[in-house]
Order: sequence, then structure tokens, then C-alpha cells
Amino acid sequence: MAKKTYRFNTEKLQYELIKPTLKSLLIRFVPTLILGLVFSAAVLTIAYTFFSSPKELIQAREIEQFKLQYDILQDRIARIEKVAKDLQERDDNIYRVIFEAEPVSSEIREAGMGGSDRYSKLKGYKNSDLVMNTTKMIDDLSNKLVVQSKSYDEVFELAKNKEEMLACIPAIQPISDKYKGRISAFYGYRIHPIYKTKIFHEGVDFTAPTGTVVYASGNGKVVEADKSNYGYGNIIQIDHGYGYSTIYGHLQKIIVAEGTYVKRGQIIGTVGNTGLSTGSHLHYEVHKNGNRVNPIYYFFNDMNVDDYDKIIKQANYSVANSSR
Repeated sequence: MAKKTYRFNTEKLQYELIKPTLKSLLIRFVPTLILGLVFSAAVLTIAYTFFSSPKELIQAREIEQFKLQYDILQDRIARIEKVAKDLQERDDNIYRVIFEAEPVSSEIREAGMGGSDRYSKLKGYKNSDLVMNTTKMIDDLSNKLVVQSKSYDEVFELAKNKEEMLACIPAIQPISDKYKGRISAFYGYRIHPIYKTKIFHEGVDFTAPTGTVVYASGNGKVVEADKSNYGYGNIIQIDHGYGYSTIYGHLQKIIVAEGTYVKRGQIIGTVGNTGLSTGSHLHYEVHKNGNRVNPIYYFFNDMNVDDYDKIIKQANYSVANSSR
């Protein structure tokens, strides 16, 4: 209770109660108010600095839960990516090898999803980078799975046509049994018998008498049957499909016509000495996807292991000597 102040009135000869003015009240109240505000501010500062409000505690728990869920999501994405990578490796190195198909290029597998503003709607938030990075990871993974799915569709079609494909692959020697293995020139560098210079020999040469029958080494369509005395001389080219084609050169006779379909083992011509040739022999090439390949790696259907190994050793020996 505030003290009451009195003063003596000399005229009335009595004490009178002094009533406080507004100014005096303010003078007394303002310091108290300022002190109270300072104390309150100090209390609030300490409270907000060292103690969390119930709302902040709830938000902190939500953030921790969010971080936990994000780590779980990252772990799941990493595991799915590992599975996807394993599928890619099996596809390229097992399934496609079995079916003689080229592996899917890294450019196709790693192709990103277009659009520079694709993630623009995710910008401008506190955790935009986090959300954008996770979204990109999911999009990249989705794209890889789409590519893998299409690849498996292609492999499935190859599997359905496996029997036909195996019949088309040039898998036998194109010469009669008596002269199989009589290879006078292997695939690789050698001294040309006419020009006497080192050039790359793009096939193998079978030595055989003129008139020896020549067989198609796989099913296919005759795309060239040309009688000529230049280069390979009388020549036959067969398109086997599935990226394969074969060439038979220096023939004496051409028995099949251009545009006809032939079966593996079917007689297509006879050995000759036409074109640039120093003796009767058959020049034989195998092409895969437009590139010449070593034919001896396609003699596996009509040779036993020992004979095939012998030819491989002969080829390696020939290449080693020609490179000296």
C-alpha cells in the first residue's frame, strides 16, 4: 500500500492530504515499468536460448523423424541401384553374349531425362537441394529400369528366334571334309603372294583342287553372285541376318543365283583360281555387324576340340611370324 503524504495548511491550521499528480505518478511508475520490461526480456532471452518450447520440441522430433526416413530412402535407392547394376551386367555379359547381341551402350543406359526446368518447381524451399537430389536419383533409376526393360524385351525376341539364329550363324568350314583344316593363309598380316608386300589378310584361304565343292556355312540369302577375273574373282556373298555375312572368293563355278535363299551345308560353288590368285584355293571371310572378324572362331560346329585347338595354335603361330 502506497504511503499517504500530508502537508500543514497554515491558514486553516490543519493537515491536508497531498494528492499525487499525473507527472509524479509517471516519474514513479516509468522506472518500474522499464525495469520490468528489461527483466522480462532477459527471462525470455534465456528461455528461448537454453530451453525449447513445446512447439519447438515437436518440430525437432519431426525433423529427426524426417532425417531417419530420408536415410532409409537413400539406403533403399542404393540397394535398388545395386540390383539394377547387377541386371545390366548380366544382360550385357551373359544374356546378350549368348544370343550374339551387342551390349547396350553406356550412352543409352546413362542418358538423363531432358528439360533444364524439370526441377524448377522444387526450388525456393529450405530443403530444395535435398529434395531435388533425391528426385534426380529416382528419375535416373527409373530411366535405367526403362532401358533395361526394353533390353529384356529384345533379348526375349532373340530367345524366341534362337533356333533360327543358330542355323544362320556361319558355324562350319565352307569346304568339303577332305580339305577341312588345310588353311594356307590365316586372318591377319602376311606377305601378299603377288604384290610381295605386307598387307592385312581379311579372311582365311583353304587349299583345295579346282572343282572342290564349297558349302554355305549358315542359312541366309545370296546377295552377290558375281563372275569376275579381278580381285576375289568369282565371288559369292551371303547375308545370314543377325549381323552376319560371309564371302567366298576365287571360285571356279557359281551354282546359286543372287537373291536365292540357301541352307547351311548347301553346295553354292566350287573352288577355283579366278581373280588375283596364284593357285587353286578358296578365300573365305566372315563379317559381323559390318566388320571383318577372324573366321576360325566360327568353325565350332563341325570340329572336335583337338582339331579346333590345333587350328587356333596354327593361326596364332602364323600371326606371330608375320609380325616379325
